[in-house]
Amino acid sequence: MLERLNRVNDVKIYSVLSGEFLHYGRILSGCDFSDLIQYSVEKTEIPENGNIYVPSVPEMEEYPVCGTVKNTVFGGGEIQVGYCNGKNTTYNGFEYHKSPEINIAVTDFMLVLGKCFEIENNTYDISRAKVFFVPKGAAVEMFGTTLHLSPCRTNDEGFKDIVILPKGTNMPLEKREITDEESKLLLCRSKWVIAHPEREQLIRQGAVAGVIGENKELKY
Repeated sequence: MLERLNRVNDVKIYSVLSGEFLHYGRILSGCDFSDLIQYSVEKTEIPENGNIYVPSVPEMEEYPVCGTVKNTVFGGGEIQVGYCNGKNTTYNGFEYHKSPEINIAVTDFMLVLGKCFEIENNTYDISRAKVFFVPKGAAVEMFGTTLHLSPCRTNDEGFKDIVILPKGTNMPLEKREITDEESKLLLCRSKWVIAHPEREQLIRQGAVAGVIGENKELKY
């Protein structure tokens, strides 16, 4: 799969199993996510168009492995477990949370990643981003400094991704206060976003259109 992705794209596709990924996150070992994966396979759907993101699914959060993740990766803090399924193929923009995010690949997909300290004056050069292939079954922890957004599919059917974050992340803000440049990027609770100008949906929600360069479409 990785060889094919590199053959059809004009940007290099790395594997999350490579040393390059260590700048952005790590592979999680020691946790059995099979129950969560089975739930996603049986009870979640890939939409006909676009993506669907559900931040919190109580049934998923009841599995014992979620308690293990809470007490290890998140240091005992409350978590939410949900999913993002879809057919995205373009970069579109980036977000970060200042906390870890776990992505569990129910299917193969690609992640477009950057580093939040590469944002300058609320602009980000899209050529700085790197693309990583995440194989089916892999669980990755992305660091709080890692820019990311929706996965990108690697086949016609689309992708399924389980997402674990601190409880309340991505929920509506009670109050939005602008005090400096970075505060303009805060779009939802614990969610700082910078959008590509072509991503009108994010801009309508209030995201800053600061991504500079071509909004590349990843092929498969």
